[in-house]
Amino acid sequence: QTQLVESGGGLVQPGGSLNLSCVVSGDTFNFYAIGWFRQAPGKEREGVSCIDSIDTNGRSTYYVDSVKGRFTISRDNPKNTVYLQMNNLESEDTGVYYCATKMYYCSDYVPPPGAMIDWGKGTLVNVSS
Repeated sequence: QTQLVESGGGLVQPGGSLNLSCVVSGDTFNFYAIGWFRQAPGKEREGVSCIDSIDTNGRSTYYVDSVKGRFTISRDNPKNTVYLQMNNLESEDTGVYYCATKMYYCSDYVPPPGAMIDWGKGTLVNVSS
C-alpha cells in the first residue's frame, strides 16, 4: 500500500500563506495523479486541487473555484513530492488538508474523494486572527 505524509500546516492570519507538502512512498509516484482535499469541522471532505501524473496538452492542474488564483499545485517527481502553495488565505480555508492518489489523471477536474485510492493522515490549517 502506498503511504502519503502531509506536512506544512499551521496557524496563519487571514491574508497569509502556507506551503503544504505531500511525500509519497514507493517507486510508482510517477504514475499517480495527486489530489489535495480538505475537511472543515462539521463538514464533508471536499476537493481542492489535483495534478496529473504527466502534462497532457499543456494542462495538468485543476482547482475548485474557491481557490483559483490563490492556490498553486506542483510536483517534484525525483522527490516523490507534491506541493500546495496557498496564498491570501481566508478563514474559510481552515480545515484538515489531505493528499490522495489516483491512477494517471485527474480526469479534467478535481475528483471526488471516492475516486481516490490511498490517503495521508492530514495536516491542520487554521486561518485565524
